[in-house]
Amino acid sequence: MTRVRPLAVVLLLLAAVPAAAQESKSAALVKQLAAALDAGKLDAIAAKDPSAPDAFCAALYYPNAQLLVVAARYASPQLLTERLAKKEYRDTYIDLSSASIAGSKIFIDDTSADGLKSQGADSYEEAGKTMMFDGDWKKQKMSEQDYQKAFAKADERYSQILTALLAQLKSTS
Repeated sequence: MTRVRPLAVVLLLLAAVPAAAQESKSAALVKQLAAALDAGKLDAIAAKDPSAPDAFCAALYYPNAQLLVVAARYASPQLLTERLAKKEYRDTYIDLSSASIAGSKIFIDDTSADGLKSQGADSYEEAGKTMMFDGDWKKQKMSEQDYQKAFAKADERYSQILTALLAQLKSTS
């Protein structure tokens, strides 16, 4: 009878855990943003997006339930700059959601307000194409590798947006 070594079992189990189960970059940032929004008793935040001179981002926050995030270029950046100065974050979110420059909008539905999860119920929309991060890459007609690449790209962009929103909160508090 062959004796199985505990270390071998642990290594085997770790190898079986898919990369998809790893925590996303955005998870820690969402946690920070949620804490700051809770502390400030805010349900929305908006900021200048450093990705382009006419780009902005905004979020609507439902505590412990959902974070809806939009980022886009806007045809009248001075209008949104004025809204930010007045802390009209919800109005900025609405403007970006409905009147952004065509093809520039990114929309993220972080269903549990806990960062993107590759095997959850989150979605990421960019340039009209929606990616569901529910772990079922076959349903989306993708290979697992392409699914993981798409997730990593979406999580990276989400993290950049969250960083801009956190910077706005820090600068106004």
